[in-house]
Amino acid sequence: MSCFARIAMLGVALSAMLLGYSGYESARADPADSTPKATGPTCDRSAFRLILDVGHTPRVFGATSARGQHEFDFNLRLAKVIHQKLVAGGFDKTMLLVTEGSGRGLDKRVARANQTSADLYLSIHHDSVPDRFLGVWLFEGRQHIFSDRFKGHSIFVSHQNSRFAASLLFGRMLGQQLKAHGLQYTPHYTEKFMGHRQRQLLDAEAGVYRYDQLIVLKNTRMPAVLLEAGSIINRDEELVMETPERQGLIAAAVVDAVDAFCAGRQPGSPERVAHHTGPSSGSRRAVAPASPGASILARPR
Repeated sequence: MSCFARIAMLGVALSAMLLGYSGYESARADPADSTPKATGPTCDRSAFRLILDVGHTPRVFGATSARGQHEFDFNLRLAKVIHQKLVAGGFDKTMLLVTEGSGRGLDKRVARANQTSADLYLSIHHDSVPDRFLGVWLFEGRQHIFSDRFKGHSIFVSHQNSRFAASLLFGRMLGQQLKAHGLQYTPHYTEKFMGHRQRQLLDAEAGVYRYDQLIVLKNTRMPAVLLEAGSIINRDEELVMETPERQGLIAAAVVDAVDAFCAGRQPGSPERVAHHTGPSSGSRRAVAPASPGASILARPR
């Protein structure tokens, strides 16, 4: 090889070394940004307004459990646990709707809810079964009705609600979270033997049913969902529904579902509801009802 060829090869090698060194220095000078990036939208929990409706009233108490307890009492206990967990999780504008009186004023209940301009309405109930499935048993020396045939929760939405798409979305989120927490919905509402109580199953994974005629679902002007948390006419499930463990699981599922629903609402979205213009939920007193028989209890600060 000639002298000139050797010089040329040395020049190429030297250039490659210099380029490699330059790249190494550049990499040292400009390390990759390791700052964690947000993986998706988040929820402004302090701005989200949720109404927790306690189903029925002390006087018109709904179903009777297998041991003679009133559904209203189950509803109130569970709603309080859910309310406490939501507020502790930052949803401090959550309101607890408790209705007094004869229970005939569902329209008044809905009207009061609509005045709050809430972002979401969740009604808490516990289930029974049609009379044809009831039997009689003795408990503590007294006869009570029961049916152990069905158990599990169910979720209902109304196609007549003006925010039906959002109602169905939250219903699905709630059903998915209940399932993720190890709870199963009851499929018996699809059966013909339910008669006029038979419902269309909108989501077979989440357990969401269509119930168009229910006033608290169809007439509310915000997304609205009704949760039948469990069957208290079932002797075993009645006992389970009274435990802090089951109530805690349901409350945790509700919080997770509300957070996901809140995070998915974008500013300016058609599903976004105007801010509340009534009394502040931060008041230390109960918000005055718009009409006799309804009251909204807000968390004291």
